[in-house]
Amino acid sequence: QVQLVEYGGGLVQAGGSPRLSCVASGRTYTVSTMAWFRQASGKEREFIAAITWYGGRTWYADSVKGRFTISRDKAKKTVYLQMNNLKPEDTDVYYCAADRLIPTTNEAEKYEYWGQGTQVTVSS
Repeated sequence: QVQLVEYGGGLVQAGGSPRLSCVASGRTYTVSTMAWFRQASGKEREFIAAITWYGGRTWYADSVKGRFTISRDKAKKTVYLQMNNLKPEDTDVYYCAADRLIPTTNEAEKYEYWGQGTQVTVSS
């Protein structure tokens, strides 16, 4: 099993640049990919970005490309999501996810492990 805990959410002004962190524990050596998703109430979980744990390859949703950056610190077993120039429509619960494989698609169902989520609220 792998446990994930997110940090860094809260209330942010539009244009702000917070960074989310996700700390992994447990059988982290089994993880191949880590990702960030977000979800608004009543909507499906939306893919944001992913990174392969060992190679560091990254990919992003078009909606955040150029504004958000995913990175990882293997020694700290932590994945980060740097968010820049936040907009009110970025208000969501942000989730960290991990899987033992490199998913072939960006669907949430492809990821086995999930954090509890952290709320990010962007005020205009």
